[in-house]
Amino acid sequence: MNKQLIVVGYIICIISAIYFGLSLTNPILLLAALFGAYMAMNIGANDVANNVGPAVWAGAITLGGAVILAAFFESAGAIIAGGAVVKTVKNGIIDISGFTDPNLYIYCMLAALLSAALWLNIATYLKAPVSTTHSIVGWILGAWVVALGFEVVNWGTMRDIVASWFISPIMGWIIAALFLYGVKYLIIFKEDKVSAAKVWVPFFVAIMSWAFTTYIVVKGIKHIYQFSIITALIIGFVVAVITYVLMRLRLQSADKIKNNRESINKLFIIPLIFSAALLSFAHGANDVANAIGPLAAIYDAVVHGAIEWKVDIPLWIMLLWASGISIWLLLYGPQIIKTVGSEITELDGIRAFCIALSAAITVIVASQLGLPVSSTHIALGGVFWVGFLREYLDRKHHNKKEVYVRRHLLKKIIAAWLITVPVVSFISGFIFLCITFLAQM
Repeated sequence: MNKQLIVVGYIICIISAIYFGLSLTNPILLLAALFGAYMAMNIGANDVANNVGPAVWAGAITLGGAVILAAFFESAGAIIAGGAVVKTVKNGIIDISGFTDPNLYIYCMLAALLSAALWLNIATYLKAPVSTTHSIVGWILGAWVVALGFEVVNWGTMRDIVASWFISPIMGWIIAALFLYGVKYLIIFKEDKVSAAKVWVPFFVAIMSWAFTTYIVVKGIKHIYQFSIITALIIGFVVAVITYVLMRLRLQSADKIKNNRESINKLFIIPLIFSAALLSFAHGANDVANAIGPLAAIYDAVVHGAIEWKVDIPLWIMLLWASGISIWLLLYGPQIIKTVGSEITELDGIRAFCIALSAAITVIVASQLGLPVSSTHIALGGVFWVGFLREYLDRKHHNKKEVYVRRHLLKKIIAAWLITVPVVSFISGFIFLCITFLAQM
């Protein structure tokens, strides 16, 4: 009951702030703001968990601490690096020049916000982490096709997006597995684990700092200043060298490292906390369009009577998004965090470190190849593959036949991934028809 009261109070605050504080009395704009807040809250409950889940259940940070950390850095990423301008339609899937009636355009955007938010809400209830990006693809296909027909869809872009559904988890699998394999053979399987850790842990942490610095420079702050990939890699390399030196000095002077896996795991705790914070910041900076794009488009169309490909983001919309994602993450995010971090397979510091590292590297590589990838699919692909690799190595080296990956969850999550676009398309098209019908009454 307390959660429901908080949500109702938040909605009342949103309506009051918009109606009285901003003097925006247009009913369409009020409705759009509510749908936008609902969308932002559901992103907070579902999508954000992928950034902090592994760190929580590896013991790097408590569940409460992770929720607060994610809420802060997601909001900071949105407000500081989210940009002043956002695309109204993600990835150029639709040609908006087909719209001549601003009202029809507004109805499509309203259907977009509500349909994607509803699906994310359902997925969160089912404890199934799904892709917000693919939810957006679904609402675009549904509302726009119903409004303008199939010819409005850029099918070449859709082909690339569909390809990313398979490419992103496979890339996450391969990179996470390679790093985990490397850590095991270079450190864990050695007789003298301490000496091996002093040599190789600084190297792996330096690679992580290189990847995350490059990731933040390329993706996280691109709206503040756009660096080339070469410049970003150089900046990342400098940070990696500094990290390596500091980590090497710290480990050389450490005398409490025990010759066992548990002690080695603790060396990855601090890097994991940093990775969770940086992933949350970059996610907040880059996924602003998922919640704000349609809302900003509706605001621009209502206030200026215009249909634009890119629109300015008023500060009140940015604050609405940041507050919504934070509140819903605090209330309902823990159940998805638990699914990502512990229910799929058991994670420790080393495994979670490899998953976080694979997410950063995959996004960088994919973005340079022009592939639209899902951070949800990358992270979960890494989680699953780490579990499968453990099973393989146990069979190979210890003749054990332990099962570390919960297959029923794997099937449920893959099913949710596959049905996201068609389900959201159907909901979006249906909501668009309902809104159009009600507007004509």
